[in-house]
Amino acid sequence: MLSTLHNLSSLYHSITHLQHSFHTFREEMAPSPYDRAGETVEFLRQKLPESLAQPRVAVVCGSGLGGLAETVNEGVRETWEYKDVPNFPISTVAGHAGKLIFGTMGPQSNPVPVVLLVGRAHFYEGHSMEAATFATRVCKLLGVETIILTNAAGGLNPEYNVGDVVCLNDHLNLAGLVGEHPLRGPNDDKFGPRFPPLSDAYDIVLRQLAHKAWKEIRQQDASQRRMHEGVYAFVSGPTYETRAECRMLRNLGADVVGMSTVPEIVVARHAGMRVLAFSLVTNSAVLEPTVRADAPELQGLSREQLDEYLSRGKANHEEVLDAGKQAAVDMQSLVLRIVSEL
Repeated sequence: MLSTLHNLSSLYHSITHLQHSFHTFREEMAPSPYDRAGETVEFLRQKLPESLAQPRVAVVCGSGLGGLAETVNEGVRETWEYKDVPNFPISTVAGHAGKLIFGTMGPQSNPVPVVLLVGRAHFYEGHSMEAATFATRVCKLLGVETIILTNAAGGLNPEYNVGDVVCLNDHLNLAGLVGEHPLRGPNDDKFGPRFPPLSDAYDIVLRQLAHKAWKEIRQQDASQRRMHEGVYAFVSGPTYETRAECRMLRNLGADVVGMSTVPEIVVARHAGMRVLAFSLVTNSAVLEPTVRADAPELQGLSREQLDEYLSRGKANHEEVLDAGKQAAVDMQSLVLRIVSEL
């Protein structure tokens, strides 16, 4: 009996060793992120006209903000579905069309070559951090110098209203702090250094341009939509945050919370790109503690009445998309004015 157990134990350890060796071999043989991004860039450049082959600016369109594609000038433009581009991860989320658009923005006298990413891959969809940030690395190898990222976010700051725009000036990378970091693993020096500083990741000159552009927009529009500067908390999702989590994030200094953008910012700064990012506040996070079951005001309510009471203020994806549609024109004007200044 002891001999049999010993043999089984030896067999188990042998199999485990083989599995580890195979996994290590597969990782060593797999193309590096740099090589995979280079392959994608080569594919795109073979098909792009020379005038669009080296975009200076990339714009990432977040949930419900695909209308930013309307800022691309009429005329010469190239569009690809993500599924038709080698190595590109596919987004499966409503409001993320999954398209690459190459074109120009700004005045015809001095157009700026751009690439728009209409939709992004998210970590919560099952993509690795490497896959979720792959498009950012492709942008770097295409020649992009400045990347402008947009997202839909929940408002934690009680002074923010639904529909307000937040120009990000810092972030909390909650997933990164617990090990799900886009730069985890061997560093590729061809992209950037092992330990990139992120204390000032959000370019201050670009933020100044954003405030200047917003002031011009407000002078032409009577809308009450405001622009703030604030801190974005990145959580992995896909669930929206609990009340306790919202209070924790607010106490940590976050003004908005969402499930994207920060991994892309980390990779963009690692690669030396200038970064500007905006959050559209699409819902106000519920900060009040959950109601006690023995609360007097709940006694005698039906199940339907209880559900209605508890649903007040809760986020849903349809609400996010609707807020994006309402703010689309202002966001388009904002991005167009900024790009025209670059």
